[in-house]
Amino acid sequence: MQSIVSFIHQSYILLGLNISSGAEVLFDERPKINKKELFDREKEVEEILLNLNRPLLVITGIRRIGKTSVMNVALNESKIPFAVLDCRKLKENYSRADLYRVFSEALSSIVDKIKDILARIKGINILGNSIEIAWKGRYFVSFSDLFYHLNERRLVIALDEAQRLRGPLSKEIRDAIAHSYDYNRNLTFILTGSEVGLLYEFIGVEDPNSPLYGRYYHEIKIERFDKEASMNFLKKGFEELKFDVSEDVLEKIIEIFNGIPGWLVFAGNYYYNKKDLNEVKEIAISIALQEIKHFIEEKRKQSTIVARRYENVLRCLAKGFNSWSKLMRCLENSEGSSISTSVLDNLIKHLEKMSIIKDYSFLDPIYLEASKRL
Repeated sequence: MQSIVSFIHQSYILLGLNISSGAEVLFDERPKINKKELFDREKEVEEILLNLNRPLLVITGIRRIGKTSVMNVALNESKIPFAVLDCRKLKENYSRADLYRVFSEALSSIVDKIKDILARIKGINILGNSIEIAWKGRYFVSFSDLFYHLNERRLVIALDEAQRLRGPLSKEIRDAIAHSYDYNRNLTFILTGSEVGLLYEFIGVEDPNSPLYGRYYHEIKIERFDKEASMNFLKKGFEELKFDVSEDVLEKIIEIFNGIPGWLVFAGNYYYNKKDLNEVKEIAISIALQEIKHFIEEKRKQSTIVARRYENVLRCLAKGFNSWSKLMRCLENSEGSSISTSVLDNLIKHLEKMSIIKDYSFLDPIYLEASKRL
């Protein structure tokens, strides 16, 4: 699903809104990069720092919870060179060229720190501040070989939204990470994921055939803000904007967005510009609805029946059919036909793996409202 940052930028541009910037760090919608920009995540940052000596860390949490910000701040605090791969750039059936492009972009960001290592690898071209990695031909560079060479220096390799690596090349990547886990003591891998079940599936938590199966990883779970933290976050954000907001408005924002930092940032920016809480909620719902529709359209490429069933299940859940039997009854009424138990089980399981629902409830209240409008 497309990230909130791109949706917010598009929405702000279309609506002629001013995005907070400069000293107003809390309501800057971009991922945070240093400690002074981050709010109330000291414990999570410290947990990452204390475990960076391990070969594999996993950071999980629902969309918009701030995983990338926490990771960025921790890595910058660590002073260890790091490369972050933005796996969101990968299509569902990505090619080898796509994957190597993402690796090339990530390593280009630290080329000044590892240029001497890269220069000795046949198959890697250094072009100023960017690099190209050969993904086929005589000088093809395998991931295992790349990691072997990078092990010459202490380095963290972070794969942001790593569940997007699922696909035809996933085993090759896992093989390389598993080999590095065992032999490359200077490398630490961090995998983040907002579709938590799919991330576990990529790692192979329950798959004995996965090369990472049985290997210990330290998991840091990023939770939503509680009511008190949400209130303090909003107050501080509006103070940075030198903008007075009543307690009632703050309470309502917290009620609508339920402690999800990305939505609180969105609400702060939007309310500052438009000062209408109904508009804040409506534009948030429209963003979530676009994300859900994008998910359904991706399913439609596989099967129109599957896409329709996901749409109906989400709509039924949004109407409050919050048990297996109630959901089955609603789905069969929507479809106008009987549905096998395995079909419904698979639909529920996949929505849970994507961290859209848990125990028949939406994890994001805005997704709940958006699903009512399908």
